[in-house]
Amino acid sequence: MSEEDPEPTGTLRPISGRALALAAVLGLASGRALHPVVEGLTGEAPAVSWAQPLTLFLAAAIMGFLAWQTWRTVQVEGRRLEVHHAVNRLVLARACALAGALVAGAYAGLAVGWLGDAAAPAEKWLMRSVLAAVGALGVMLGSLALERACRTPGGQERP
Repeated sequence: MSEEDPEPTGTLRPISGRALALAAVLGLASGRALHPVVEGLTGEAPAVSWAQPLTLFLAAAIMGFLAWQTWRTVQVEGRRLEVHHAVNRLVLARACALAGALVAGAYAGLAVGWLGDAAAPAEKWLMRSVLAAVGALGVMLGSLALERACRTPGGQERP
């Protein structure tokens, strides 16, 4: 950069609803296709244990706590995060929001695949799939809250 070039200015827009919707639709389609494909290849339906929804609820709680802590630091206390911490949190938030939407769609698609299935474990796997989809939705929402908490007033000095 030469001395005449102004310092680059830029803004990073929040993740779009379109990107989240696309991830959810891709997840829904792949989750819906997973049941017949796995059953056709292995002869057994894909099982859903309690570990999947519990892990997603734990991840949602962690993202929510991190969002609250970041919001309190930046917005309430008016302190600035170190640059690498802010960038790390922002990248984490955006990646987890997309992953949460994708996984929520996938478990919702898997749950749709269990509807009407007469197999004995289908009812409990349906409930676990729905709970996992809700947990992944929580991850997405916590991530969006973290992304919002990372916002700073653009170029405005604090008093």
